[in-house]
Amino acid sequence: MAEVKASLIAGVVLAFLSSAVLAFVEDLDDTFKDTRVNDIWLVDFYAPWCGYCKKLEPVWYEVGVELRSSGSPVRVGKMDATAYSGMASEFGVRGYPTIKLLKGDLAYNYKGPRTKDDIVEFANRVAGPAVRALPSKQMFEHMMKRHDVLFVYVGWESPLKEKYSDVASELIVYTYFFSASEEVLPESMSLPELPAVVVFKDGAYFTYDEYEDGSLSSWVNKERFQGYLQIDGFTLYELGETGKLVAIAVIDEKDPTEENGRLKALIQRVAKEYREHFNRDFQFGHMDGNDYINSLIMGEVTVPSVIILNTSNEQYFLPSEPIETMEQLVQFISSVLNGSAQAYGGDGIIQRIKRVAFDARSTIMSVFRSSPLLGCFLFGLPLGVISLMCYGICTAESDDGSDDIDSLKREGLTDEEEEEEEERQRADELGGPDDGENEEEDVGEKDPEVKKTD
Repeated sequence: MAEVKASLIAGVVLAFLSSAVLAFVEDLDDTFKDTRVNDIWLVDFYAPWCGYCKKLEPVWYEVGVELRSSGSPVRVGKMDATAYSGMASEFGVRGYPTIKLLKGDLAYNYKGPRTKDDIVEFANRVAGPAVRALPSKQMFEHMMKRHDVLFVYVGWESPLKEKYSDVASELIVYTYFFSASEEVLPESMSLPELPAVVVFKDGAYFTYDEYEDGSLSSWVNKERFQGYLQIDGFTLYELGETGKLVAIAVIDEKDPTEENGRLKALIQRVAKEYREHFNRDFQFGHMDGNDYINSLIMGEVTVPSVIILNTSNEQYFLPSEPIETMEQLVQFISSVLNGSAQAYGGDGIIQRIKRVAFDARSTIMSVFRSSPLLGCFLFGLPLGVISLMCYGICTAESDDGSDDIDSLKREGLTDEEEEEEEERQRADELGGPDDGENEEEDVGEKDPEVKKTD
């Protein structure tokens, strides 16, 4: 009896906790458009049949719990974009799942990893002010420890600060923006003029120069990454939005050989020591393994090696000989920059056709590797049906052709000749005498005078 009571109590507690967790994520309908104005919302637009949406669902409830328990002003909701397609279309939903933070009249897309910590960090960053103040040296030092890349406006009210605020409102989905007075900064810093926009990263600081760097938005977008990164598929996708070429050391981190470490160290040295020459046009980093790169270029890249990717047009560059010294690496990068290096790939029609064929082949091979029987069923059955249909079509055309030939032959005959032809065919079917004998008998029967004369 006690065990039954304990199980009942446990069931009630679990049901209560489940309902409490679900309460942190609100189901939204078409009335959301009118009721959302006064709040900040983080919304997951999903489709019931979408596998990625189902995978995100438990993470989304964790996000709701985290934001509610931390006192965040952000409310978390989810909307079936197939049931409320008009509403989803108004918010620019094109795929599933789509995560958006809605703040007043602005809608910010989330494009980062679908983990609880990353989504919560995005929500807290975008929900707050676009530009945060750093009132003291202690706060500045604290933020320097928390962020690998830190943008700071230094100075007073000015047209540059207005531009900075606009850029912050646009790019806050990627990074934080701060403002401070000159007294807050380290005493060792010396800025050429004020006001100024400064980025702190890679153990140094760099100042925005409108004449050399162009628009502030473009400069911030290019500087929001560290000079050297560990690159994966998602990072490479983000780097594509900066417009930079990406120089990658493709290595095997599990292989302790000297060659892997040496090539990685060369890329790091070039990123740091040649920043003034290459930073505006190149992003540097390394990638563990060549699987992703191979699928990207539809080829085989040796490990270790160096490759430079142009993510804007899917071109890539390979050195003509193995890179062994920093001088060779600098020369290779310079040749890409001045246009003398051989470019491969691209986004032309031939490459697109190759991409379709490559993706189809990769899909088929992955299915057969994971489940050979399923692969045979999925691809063998349709091929068999298509083969039977082709056979049926060919056979039908052959029969129709013979009928057409017979009809053409008959069109050239008179009525008497046609009757004789039909009689001849009947005689052949019954196994009668040959054509010559039939003609004699027919003539004899039809013309008695000929018979008498004989």
